[in-house]
Formats: sequence, C-alpha cells, structure tokens
Amino acid sequence: MGLLDDEDITPLVVVSVPFLGGLLGLGMVSALLARVRAATAGTGDQVVFADQISAGVRAFLIVENTYLTPVVAVCAAFIVAALQGHEGAGGWQTMLCFVCGALLSAGAGWAGMTIATEASVKTTEAAKHGLSRALEIAFAGGAVAGFYIVSIGILGLSILLYIFAVPQGSADTHDMFDAIRYLRGLALGASIVALFARVAGGIYSTALAGKVASNLQDDDPRNAAALANNVGSCVSNISGAGADLFESFVCAIVACASLASSAREVCLPFWIAGFGVVAAGGGVFTVSTKDDASQSDLERAIRRGIYAAAALAAALAVIWVQVLFDGNGIGWRYFACHVIGIVAGVLLGDATEYYTAAARSVRSSQVLGLGMLSGFPPAVIISVVVLACHGAGGAYGIAVSAVGMLSTLGVVLGAHAFTPIADNAASIAEMTPRCTEEVRRCTDTLDAAGNAGAAAGEGLGLGAAVLTAISLLNAFVADVPVACTVSAIVIPRCLADSMHLTDSTVIAGLIIGAILPFVFAALSTLSVRKVAGAAGVEVERQLRAIPGLLEGRDEAACDSTACVTACTKSSLNQTVLPGLIAVLTPISVGLLVGARCLGGLLAGTVASGLVLAATMRTSHARDVSPPAINVLMKLAAAVSLVLARVFRDDWVDWWRGGLVLALEIALCGATWYYVWVLAEDLESPEEDTETPAANRRLAQGKRTMRGGIPNPDAGIPDEGLRDSSLVKRSTRV
Repeated sequence: MGLLDDEDITPLVVVSVPFLGGLLGLGMVSALLARVRAATAGTGDQVVFADQISAGVRAFLIVENTYLTPVVAVCAAFIVAALQGHEGAGGWQTMLCFVCGALLSAGAGWAGMTIATEASVKTTEAAKHGLSRALEIAFAGGAVAGFYIVSIGILGLSILLYIFAVPQGSADTHDMFDAIRYLRGLALGASIVALFARVAGGIYSTALAGKVASNLQDDDPRNAAALANNVGSCVSNISGAGADLFESFVCAIVACASLASSAREVCLPFWIAGFGVVAAGGGVFTVSTKDDASQSDLERAIRRGIYAAAALAAALAVIWVQVLFDGNGIGWRYFACHVIGIVAGVLLGDATEYYTAAARSVRSSQVLGLGMLSGFPPAVIISVVVLACHGAGGAYGIAVSAVGMLSTLGVVLGAHAFTPIADNAASIAEMTPRCTEEVRRCTDTLDAAGNAGAAAGEGLGLGAAVLTAISLLNAFVADVPVACTVSAIVIPRCLADSMHLTDSTVIAGLIIGAILPFVFAALSTLSVRKVAGAAGVEVERQLRAIPGLLEGRDEAACDSTACVTACTKSSLNQTVLPGLIAVLTPISVGLLVGARCLGGLLAGTVASGLVLAATMRTSHARDVSPPAINVLMKLAAAVSLVLARVFRDDWVDWWRGGLVLALEIALCGATWYYVWVLAEDLESPEEDTETPAANRRLAQGKRTMRGGIPNPDAGIPDEGLRDSSLVKRSTRV
C-alpha cells in the first residue's frame, strides 16, 4: 500500500520520525537558549526587580507542585483500582503513563517559566539597543518554552509507546493498540496538571492584573502585589497556556491513534507531530523586524512566523502521504484533513484577534453583544472542519485535523509565550528609574504587539480543545463495552449505533453536559475576587509590618514572594471545587445512568463550551473562564476514555454510580464550606489599633462576600474600601 509493507510498520518505525523530531526540537531549544544566555541582563534596579520576579515564580511553582503531588498520587491509585480486573485495561501500565504525563507537563511548565523570567530582563536591556534586538531576545525566550513543551511531549509519547509495544511483539498491530490504550493515562496526567496550572494560574493572574492597593499604583515597587502580578503574566501565559496546549497535543495524538484501524493509521499522528517540529523550526527563523518598526510591523512579523510554519507543515505532509500510503486516495484524504486543521487553526487565531481588538474600541454596554457575536466564527469554522474531515476520513479524519492544527505548536506557543516576556520587560522598564522614555516606548511596543501572539494562541487553543475533545469522545464511544445484537450476531462494542438523539438518557446527558461549562466558568470567575482579597490582606499587612515601606524609604522593601505564596495558595484552593466537578461528574453519570448518558454529557460539554468560551474571551472575562472551559472539555473526555472499559449499559452499575455521586456531593460540599465559607473567617487580618481604618476597610470588603458569592445584604462599600481594595485596571489582552 505504501513504500512500507504492513509488516514493516513496527513500533520502531512508528516512533522514528517523532523521536527524531523531538531531538531536533531540543536542538532548537539549545540554540535559542544560547541566544538568550548570551545577552546581558544589565545592572542596577532592573536586575533586582528581575530577581524578585524569578523568586516569585519559584515560590508559585513550589506551592503548585506541593498541591499537585497528593492529587497525582490519589488519581494514580484510583486508576489502578478502577482498571484492574477489566480485560485489556492495563491498570498498572496506564497508571505509570499517567504519572509520566503529570511529571512531563509539570516539568515543562517549570522550564518555560524559568527561561521566561530570564528573558524578560534581557529584553529590557536589549531594548536599549533597538527594537530589533529586543524582539529577537523576547521571541527566542518564548520559542524556548514552546519547543521544550512540544519536544518532551513527543519524546515521552514515543518512548512509552516503544517500551510497551516492543516486548509484546514488535510486528503485531494488536500489541501496538494495547500500548496506545496505556498511553491514555499520559493524556489524563497532562489534563490533571493542566487543571491546576491553567485554572489556578488564570485565577491568579486575573486577580492581580492592573491592581491599585492602598493608593500604590500597579508598577510601584512598594506594592508587593505589583511584582506578584508580573509573576502572574508567566503563570497564565506560559505555565498555564503551556500545560493547556501540552494537554491538547498529547490528547490529540493518543485519540487519533486510538481511532486507528491499521498500523499505518497508528503511525500517522506520530509522524505528523514529528514533521510539525521541523515546520515550526522553519517558522521561527522568519520572525524579524527593523529598529524603527511600528506595532503593526511587529504583529506582521509574528504572524509571518506562524503562517510560514503552517505552509511548511502542509508541504512536509506530502512525505508521509507517499511513504505510508504510496500517494493513493486514502492518503490524500488524510492529507486534506491535515491541511484543513492547519488552516482552521490560523483562521481561529485571526478571528480571535479581530474580535479582541474590536472589543477594545466599543462601549462597555456593547461588549457583551460583541462577545456573543464572536462565538459565531469559531462555531462555523469548527463545524466545517468536522463535516469536511468526517466526510474525508470518518472519526479518524476529525482526529487527524486536530493533530494537524497542533502540528506547528512550537512556534504558536512561542508566540504566545512572547506576550508575558514582553509584558514583564515593559513592567521592569517602568519600575527602573534609569530606563529612558525611548526604552519604555520600545518595550511598550513589544508588549502591545504581543497581543497578536496571544490571540493566535487563544484561538488555536480553543479550536484544538474542541477538536481534541471530539476525538476523545469518538475514541470513548468506540471502546465502551456496550454490546448489541444485529441479525443474531452479537457485536461487543456498538455504543455509537445505539446513541440516538431521541433517547431520554442521551438527552439528559446533553443537558447536564451543557450546564457544566457554565458552572466551571462561574466558579472560576467568583474565585478571582477571593484571591484579590488575599492579595489585599497581604499588601496591607506588609504596609503595617515593614517600617518605612509606605513612606518609600530606601532601606524598606516589600516581600513580593510572600504575596505570591499567599495568592498561589488561595488560587489553588479555589481550583479544588471545579476540579472535583470536572473529574467526578463523568464517572458518576457513566456508572449511575450508563455510557449513553455519559456520551451525551461529553457532547453537551463540547457544544456549550465552544460558544461560551468564545463569548467570554471577548467579554472581558478572558483571563480565567475561557481557558478553564478548554481544560474542562478535554479533562472530562480524557477521564471517560481512560475508564471506558468500566462503563456499561443503562443502569447496570447504578449502585456504584450512586456511591460515586454521594462521594462527589460530600467532597464538593466539604470543599465549598472549608474553602469558600470558613476560609473567609480564617483569613481576617491581624488587629492593628494604630490603623483601625485599614481593618475596617478589610472587614467591610469581607462582608461584601458570603460563601464566595457577593452578599446582597452588605450594601455598597464605603469610600475607604474603594481607595484600598484591589481595583482591576488590566491593559493586557
């Protein structure tokens, strides 16, 4: 059928291209990292500020990993307990892949955040020598994060596939399918980390974006929350976005391979990802500008890199068409799905950028309407992709389009990571007295131009999340052991044939799934004020506790690390409740009602989540809710796919589902009380008889919230609260 016979496609052949692509990606990381390391960080206050941001980043990551460790351990134990005893499920193998996925995702976030903080101050210093040099350092720093995340993802998948497939018989396609089934654990591990990194990171960055505390402006060095906000830029746009897209990347590959019907189809998503690293590398080298460039010139330079990578990825796809499919019809149909995915990713990025820019130019009363309208282009684009690719290659073709959309992730994520680097460079320049107005204009131009990269990343992130969730849903439906009888022949897996829209269980699942994104978004949005309150309490405490800080004495310095730690703990605490809902709801519905209802739930989550995320992205709730919805869609589908062989027909295991539902209600109720209600009383500020007004303001601020929800009986805060509370003044997209 191709240049390779069926028996030639062994696990070694499958992993050859992605493994080499991963090594090439690490080579790109080394080259770009050397470029950043060769640049100078300067001297004086800007280095001090950069060190404080770096310390804050480390504090955030340490606290986050402290929370993640027990969560990963509990989930790993649950996977083994749930899958052991089910034929072919591979509990221990899936658990090992799950742990590897969590470690790889967390490690990628750590590496990306570390290099971003280093690149920020060097971008500020490079701006003293011209805009071109500053762009070179900032984009190189972002590309390091992008290529590192892609490289370790593809290397992790390749190595684990080879380890689990080869001992079972390297030429047996069935054994490769067993290995692919175990890799679902890696996808779930990435999803769990994405939950904490993306959702908690989004809450953190939104709560601290553009704050004014105790009349200290958002770039005042005395304001501990100001430096903590610079950490938030990296948390949301590098660690969070990186974990989100890393999750999409590995989930799309695993879902596509799970839907394969031959060794060639197993091989295809891995090869697309491998060639995509090459294409992304070519795109990076096209990003450049001149010293007198305008903001629009910089935006065009970033888009040029994304477009070049997309074109190169489409051109390189001809290789696998010829090698795997000998240039026949099925190969070209998969090629069409691949190209459709690439084009759709570019269009989604452009549409997101257009509506984001439009939202800044309309009246606030019109933003909601514009946000609703902004959901139309993504809905149309995704619908066209699904229809076209299903017509070309069935459910497998849709999965190929998801992998194709993410094939140039290295350069797209690099452009997205460029945004917080430029943002922090502008903040450092603003806080450094020695920086001239010319330097500040340069860094501000970079910061504004970063919107193009952010929009591309957000648009692609939403499209990839939807297509990946659809692919995971299709893989789940294909693997659930719900049998049916056709002409006296028992078909062991035919859930797809029995899921009808007129089925009451499917309709119930659709309704439950449709409301989940709203619940998830509501909890994420309500959490922002609580974290902002934690920051306000910490800033007020430092102003009281550190002599001379409020007066601006040279010997007095704020403790930004303490503020980061307090806000990080609060953000992660707020993530527990939506995380429990995202993980346990699919399990309880699937066991209590059945696999059909769960399939409807997953479909409803995708349909509702797509439109809601696009709407909120434009309606100024963009930093927390839309990315959280992306994670929800994939996490719910990944949990369902990993446990697919546990679910049965309607009401068969209702008593097990009832136990899980009772557990979910108990855990959610306890979390609501301890994190959302009791914590408000425990976080009351220390008494300070010398500054009673400050304590009155903080107490009034706490009375305006009740159980995490605005208290309608509290009335309007007094003037002192308006002066002292954290006031959002976000200038970022």
